[in-house]
Amino acid sequence: MKKVLAINSGSSSFKYKLFSLPEEQVLAEGIADRVGIEGSSFEIKLPNGEKHTDEVSIPDQEAAVNLLLVALKKYQVVTDLDEIVGVGHRIVAGGEDFPDSAIIDQEKLQKIYDLKEYAPLHNVAEGKGIEAFMKLLPNVPEVGVFDTSFHQTLDSVHYMYSLPYKYYEKYGVRKYGAHGTSVRYIVGRAAEMLNKDRADLKLIVCHLGSGASVTAVKNGKSYDTSMGFTPLAGVTMGTRSGDVDASVLQYIMNKENLDINQMIDILNDKSGLLGISEISSDMRDLENNSDDKAKLARDIFVNRVRQYVGSYITEMEGIDAIIFTAGVGEHDAGVREKVMQSFEFMGLDPDYEANKSNGEKFISKPDSKIKALIIPTDEELMIERDVVRLAHLN
Repeated sequence: MKKVLAINSGSSSFKYKLFSLPEEQVLAEGIADRVGIEGSSFEIKLPNGEKHTDEVSIPDQEAAVNLLLVALKKYQVVTDLDEIVGVGHRIVAGGEDFPDSAIIDQEKLQKIYDLKEYAPLHNVAEGKGIEAFMKLLPNVPEVGVFDTSFHQTLDSVHYMYSLPYKYYEKYGVRKYGAHGTSVRYIVGRAAEMLNKDRADLKLIVCHLGSGASVTAVKNGKSYDTSMGFTPLAGVTMGTRSGDVDASVLQYIMNKENLDINQMIDILNDKSGLLGISEISSDMRDLENNSDDKAKLARDIFVNRVRQYVGSYITEMEGIDAIIFTAGVGEHDAGVREKVMQSFEFMGLDPDYEANKSNGEKFISKPDSKIKALIIPTDEELMIERDVVRLAHLN
């Protein structure tokens, strides 16, 4: 049986799923956590419900990959590593170099490293993961699946900043967006649920997790999106600020005697829900908290999502559906309810009873002019499908 690995790397971890072909059945999944950090562990979950976790030193990506390959044989998920015919990797930043997923050779691997300034915490780790698989499975095609690729259909009106044009020409300064792999999956699934061709749809995808973005999709293509040059821009997030007046940075830096790197760290790691609430970056911790700042943080999050959804409805001159996905979008009924309430005047007729529970479904009434849906995302499935497509494994 042929099998494909989908790897979703972070700065110090990677999640994985092993799929069978052509059934796309998940044969194993799990995570190598805290790679290069004390207290690391490796986890594998099997379809029968078995879960095995080992507290083990994982000094680097190669060690993590080796643990994965050993575990797959140990638990008889594969009898021979030759059964793995392709490996796909989620990569955050592809710039303008990767308008589509691509088979990664040494030249393309170097481009991934060259783009590290666009996603410094991610691209280097993702590149090292690819290198590790190249070494340990040298005859298996490695496919890069770029979060930014889906947004390469943006018009220059939407991706350009109002800065001197030379910065775009010299340094590629523009909006690239993120979460594109997730949005691509959601668009396909939404078209199936709405029983329409994606080319005929206007959708707004609210990918609301610790990282959050709102994307306008017109005729199946990314039309505009809230994240920018990096994933820092857009709506309020778990620890990221989202949009901020740039002059505020200079003001705070002068007052606090900070350099720009320290300021950017604050915007990325100490702002958002955590910064406002001073309690937590996790919506679940804030939901039933009576603290005024906890409520304020949730209200600001909802407000920023509403702003982007409203502006995109205007830009596209109407929409067919609003879709909620990712951790908060899939599991926080309160956030979904408040966002939907804002658009009742436009013809969205929410089904608040359906909204009380989670899972893939419509959360608008059948005759609603604008539909609302919950669709759990599946980035790993999109990665697997790109491996099959590009490595011609059909």
